[in-house]
Parts: sequence; structure tokens; C-alpha cells
Amino acid sequence: MRKRKVGLTKRRALYGYVFILPFIIGFVFFMLKPLYQSLMMSFSTISVGPNGFQAVRSGWENYKRAFLIDPEFNRMLVENITQMIYHSLATIVFSFFVALILNQKFKGRALVRSIFFLTVILSSGVLVGLEYNNTMMAQLKETIEESGNANSITTVIENILLSNTGGMAGPGDKMFKILFEVIDSIYDVAMASGIQIIIFLSGLQNISPSVYEAADMEGCTAWESLWKITVPMVSPLMLVCWVYTVVDFFMRTDSQIMKKIEDQLSIQLNFGFSSAMAWIYFVVCMILIGISSLIISKVVYNYD
Repeated sequence: MRKRKVGLTKRRALYGYVFILPFIIGFVFFMLKPLYQSLMMSFSTISVGPNGFQAVRSGWENYKRAFLIDPEFNRMLVENITQMIYHSLATIVFSFFVALILNQKFKGRALVRSIFFLTVILSSGVLVGLEYNNTMMAQLKETIEESGNANSITTVIENILLSNTGGMAGPGDKMFKILFEVIDSIYDVAMASGIQIIIFLSGLQNISPSVYEAADMEGCTAWESLWKITVPMVSPLMLVCWVYTVVDFFMRTDSQIMKKIEDQLSIQLNFGFSSAMAWIYFVVCMILIGISSLIISKVVYNYD
């Protein structure tokens, strides 16, 4: 039995390496050299002359400029990390409960699943470019906002709740503002949750119905089954979805830091400074993924 288990483990690991082999090959041949060049550029001052690019070593000057001189980078970095935390949490919660609904048996389930999977297609590269770079769509959005009622439902509810709390500034006030900011950005949350819904749905379908039948025979309620069976069984997928959501959020091209990096690169032609900010952004992303993954892995229920 032990030899059979070891053989099965090695076989699964081999299958995993085969699936990621195209990415490894592409990374080595197409991404490794540009990453190295970008790292070297972050420690250099790049000038463009008649003979092409000329790099002069400047040490940590670009990084010092990003942290100590630039008046916007630190603020943008903190704001982006804060937005990432509550936006990613909202995306995970939204994806999980939508997957719970889609896992139920009802008429038209295949159609509803297809509708939610459309968010993956709509958030693909070409359509995102049309959404953010289409002048007509931008003008139409501004016209709707100008002609619409300035007091939306969420704004009215927010004013009522804040007035009932006496308008006192504190943790409660900040939590209310974050909550309503998430509600106002429900479109972005839904657009970013397509892959997570599919992952959670696949995990829910792998749970044996006999487990729920045994729980029902023992008098377990639906709420207790959710927290005692469903959540522990899909908890390993929560770690996968969290890492994917964080990486997807940091790769958003409409974030302030990404726009600043792009402006410094393409408009200001500060290649070294742009590379330094990009590497800081990358390292911060990796650190946050590592810390959050370590925390989540402590509460993940692992089973064979």
C-alpha cells in the first residue's frame, strides 16, 4: 500500500510538471532575459542617444528616489495594498457564495453558469482594452453620470447610517466607507470573479453527497453543514483562489501605480526609475502573497 501510494504521488507530481512545462519553457526562453535586463536597468541611469541606449550604473539611486523623493509613490503603494486586501476578500466571498448557488439543482442551471463564466471572456485582454481605451464608451459613461441622479441608493444608505452614528470619525466610520466602496465596485468584483467561481464550483462538485446525507441523519442543519463540511472541504481551493486574486489585482492596468510606471517609461523616458518602481511593486506583491499564503495555509483543512 505504501509503495502504491508513493507511486500515485509521483505520478500526480509528474502530471503536474507536464501541465506546467509549457509555461516553464516560455518563461526560460522569453521572460528570463527581459527580467534580468529590467533588474539591471533599475540600478542604472538610462539615456537614449544616437547610438541607442546607454546605461550608467547608479546603484540604489532609483530606489531611493521612489521611496524618499517621489511624493506620490509611497501613497499610491499603500492605497493599492489597502484596496487589494478588501477587494480580494470581497472577490473570494462573492465567488464562493455564487458557486454555492450555482451548485444547487434548478432549471436553467447551465445557462446561469454560462452567464457567470462570461465575466472571464469579458475581462480578457481585447475587451478590457475596448472598455478602458474606447473614447465613445468613456463619453457615454460621463453623460450617464451627469444626467443621472447624484444620490444613488448606496449614497443615501451611507448617509443615513453615518448620520445615525453621529458622524464620529473612527474605526466604525472607516469600515462603513470601505463596505460601501466595495458595494459601489461590485461590477469590478463580479468581473474579477469568473475563474474563482469555476474553481470553487469544481471543489463543491467533488464533495461526496454521502457526507451531507450522513450529516442530515445526525440532525445537522444546513448552516452547520456549510461551516463543518463545505468550508473545510473547499478550504485548499481558497488558498489557490486567494493567490490568483491577488496576482490578478496587482496586474490591473488601471491602477495608479501601473499608470505611473507606464508614464515614466513611455512618456518621461525614465527607464531606470520605471524599472525600479516595477521591481518594488513586484517584490511587495510577492511578500504579500507569501505572508497571506502562510496565514491561510495554517487554517486550511488538508485531506487525502
